[in-house]
Amino acid sequence: METKTESPIVTLSENIKTRKVKIGVIGLGYVGLPLALEIVNKGFQVIGFDKNDEKINFLKSGRSYIADLPETIMQEAISKEKFEATDNFTKLAEVNVIIICVPTPTAEDGTPNISYIVDAAHAIEQNMSADTLIILESTTYPGTTEDVVRPILEKQDFVIGQDIFLAYSPERVDPGNRNFTVTNTPKVVGGISKSCADIARIFYETVINTNVYAVTSPKVAEMEKLLENTFRQINIALVNEMSQLCYKMDIDIWEVIDAASTKPYGFMPFTPGPGVGGHCIPVDPKYLLWAGQQHGITATLIETADKINESMPNFVVERLAHYLNTQNKRLHDAEIVIIGVTYKPNVNDFRESPALNVINILRKNHCNIKIVDPFLETVIADGSTMNTVPLTEEIIRSADAVLILTNHTNINYALIDEHAALIFDTRNTHFLFKNQNYYKL
Repeated sequence: METKTESPIVTLSENIKTRKVKIGVIGLGYVGLPLALEIVNKGFQVIGFDKNDEKINFLKSGRSYIADLPETIMQEAISKEKFEATDNFTKLAEVNVIIICVPTPTAEDGTPNISYIVDAAHAIEQNMSADTLIILESTTYPGTTEDVVRPILEKQDFVIGQDIFLAYSPERVDPGNRNFTVTNTPKVVGGISKSCADIARIFYETVINTNVYAVTSPKVAEMEKLLENTFRQINIALVNEMSQLCYKMDIDIWEVIDAASTKPYGFMPFTPGPGVGGHCIPVDPKYLLWAGQQHGITATLIETADKINESMPNFVVERLAHYLNTQNKRLHDAEIVIIGVTYKPNVNDFRESPALNVINILRKNHCNIKIVDPFLETVIADGSTMNTVPLTEEIIRSADAVLILTNHTNINYALIDEHAALIFDTRNTHFLFKNQNYYKL
């Protein structure tokens, strides 16, 4: 006879494999929504939860607010009644697997803000039933799953590892990346217990069809995610500092990187830019800094990397001012056309984008700014909203400089090259510029 401990494990595992479970995804942003639709694609029924009414209304009407997520996928899922978007969290009682994909920003002082995780955990605790698998995917500091989420879920006298199952599996979503997606990027899983890890592994192997690497605890998985993005933060800081050194020494940093990249071992190319942006790299290392401080450790390397990357918008503007001076123009009151504001090419996400900091510095210098970004209609910088404009010969000719901050592929760079008085390219855009006043970071 099966014991009480084994029965829910066997039942839930079998129901996952046979697609008899209903999946709930909390948080329908750049992580949660693509994941939800991929799960639908694997034959499951999914309910997506979000507190943002605007997002819910978009999804109910079959529209997508994520640039690289086609609306046809959304519409098909809705028409087949495989996907439902709602702000009614009592519907969590209908699902058997719950994935938490909520934002984890920082507070104004740089400390972790996990309030969205806490709210999600409380909503689950108030509505879930036994035999439920809960997986946290939101990036957070080590200990969150065990020390924050677990006590909330155990308020209903459920025993984790027997009645309900809890695991952490960090999201690995790279918006705009068409080579690595949810379906071919390996997953890391850490469960509260072995049974929790086993069921989480079965779930991901079933719905994602990718390799799953199990670690010994949620803390390991949480730390692994912070290592991934802190690795990138530090290496970007290194090459950003190299770009400043190379500029002073009259050396082309891009040529240096190309040359170093010929080494088949021991080197991985990173590129400089106006800073770092997005939901991960500017934020996640701060979670690690805070976690270190709680254990009496000052992570000086991470702290220094953060400062270097945060210095880049000022470096960009200083360079721009220098190039304007070579044409006997001042930065003050200059007419500047900015190309690209999103944090990376070909997405519509401008969270934490370094372009916003560049814009703020330019505005303090009373520059007249026009923003060209085909992925955005409006941009919010320093509390004020600015409308984007189409790229035309007229605005290029009337500008003192064109500043490329994000090199979207659907920009008419030939038009810029032909008509700009000055081009400052912070991204080494893949276009053969012939303009005699073209400069690279």
